[in-house]
Amino acid sequence: MAPGPLSSRVADLCAEVGNRLGGATQAQVIDVRRRLGEPLRVAIAGRLKSGKSTLVNALIGRRVAPTEVGECTRIVTQFRYGTSDRVDVVKRNGARVSLPLDEAGMIPQRLGVARHEVAYVDVTLTSDHLRDLTVVDTPGLSSANTAVSDQARRFLFTEAPIDDDLDSDSAGALSGAEAIIYVFTQSVREDDVQALEAFRSVSARLSSNPINSLGLFNKVDKLAGGGQDPWPIVAPLAGDQSKVLRRVVSDVVPVVGLLAETTEAGRLTAADCEALRQLAAMPQGERTVLLASVDLFTTRECGITRESRERLLRLLDLYGISFAIAQLVDKPTLATGELVRMLFQASGFPRLRQTLDHAFRWRTDAIKAGWALSSLEKIASHAERPHDRELLRDAIERVLQQPESHRLRLLEVAQLVTTGAVDLPDQMEGELTRLALSNDPGWILNLPQADRDQMVRAALDAATRWRAYAVAGASPSQSRVALVAHRGFYLLSQRIRGGSATGQAHAR
Repeated sequence: MAPGPLSSRVADLCAEVGNRLGGATQAQVIDVRRRLGEPLRVAIAGRLKSGKSTLVNALIGRRVAPTEVGECTRIVTQFRYGTSDRVDVVKRNGARVSLPLDEAGMIPQRLGVARHEVAYVDVTLTSDHLRDLTVVDTPGLSSANTAVSDQARRFLFTEAPIDDDLDSDSAGALSGAEAIIYVFTQSVREDDVQALEAFRSVSARLSSNPINSLGLFNKVDKLAGGGQDPWPIVAPLAGDQSKVLRRVVSDVVPVVGLLAETTEAGRLTAADCEALRQLAAMPQGERTVLLASVDLFTTRECGITRESRERLLRLLDLYGISFAIAQLVDKPTLATGELVRMLFQASGFPRLRQTLDHAFRWRTDAIKAGWALSSLEKIASHAERPHDRELLRDAIERVLQQPESHRLRLLEVAQLVTTGAVDLPDQMEGELTRLALSNDPGWILNLPQADRDQMVRAALDAATRWRAYAVAGASPSQSRVALVAHRGFYLLSQRIRGGSATGQAHAR
């Protein structure tokens, strides 16, 4: 993914001042520039057994991350694109121990290095899903094993690459995730909210707000027994969870992680589909009894071998099996590819993909530029030489004075509003959020079919409205937010006048 204009400008800043800085400060600035050229880094967090690794596999499009609790599930693991499949165990002293994937194409359960010596596991894969997204699987939070929880917290709640509490290898390669997906099941607990609030409070200023955090309501198929359709139950529950997490995540997306992994990783074989067709051909009464419970499905006599049924359970569980059978009963000639597509839709994962695109990938340029500027500001504050401090701060100020950098200010004030630090009327909060998150004038202004002149007038009207709010009745904090929004809508009107207002939907 090519760098966007904001992150390119910050990268130019790093190149411009880098050679004029002292040793340690120069190295940190060079590292920031390197990170700007990398894909967006998203951390997957949650409690043990919440299904994080299953969802990691679905995001990667391959079953590589072990889903059973073992040695490697207790260590931070990053998955990134590479020209070959490779597993490197990175030790705290910087040494790397290379391992092959096991016979099943997964990370080996035994890493061959003492756990206390491991900084993280670095996995490169030839998956196209990773070309513009680096996925980081973290150990479970709030687990009985405090070492696991502490390790996950050390990764999630840090502002590397310049945090002295984390070893330099972990800091340089892992820390500073620009976005987070928090996985939970059935109900949000107080420690879930605390974990997300902790991430928000100590992470980089533009990567830790609800705009760039997403809640994943996993294993929703478990809400209905006997393979019944869970989605009628899911909608109100997900709505409740969204209200609880409103100030820490941008959205709550319900998913059936196992179905997502099975379909995205291409695990369903022709033999599996044939077994499902045979089950669909059975008399309805026999199917009903068979699908009543896992025990009945695996032990009751029928024409499909127990091994085949156990494999179907591992791939689809009762809900997925019941769903597939229902489709095949309705349409016996349904092609295998179409059945897999329908199972993928039933997993809820398409909505997650779409939400990721809206919440993270389309905002990559501003997210990464904001993270980089925040890191450069901290580097400046820690620089030993006064000359280096002034040089960096002057360069940062020049970038922030550019009109295109106003989007960073918009994201900052949107963070204040979405976290509840500054209260605005709901309609104004929504308008500000759209302005901060998109480059599409029609979407920002809620005028998808409007022509250019109509949108220019609407943008100027919005600018006037926010200006009036800033000077009449707003509190000082609301006024500061409103003035940023005022300038944002004025700049939007200029952009609409100067170029096409169409075809820019959610541009990166």
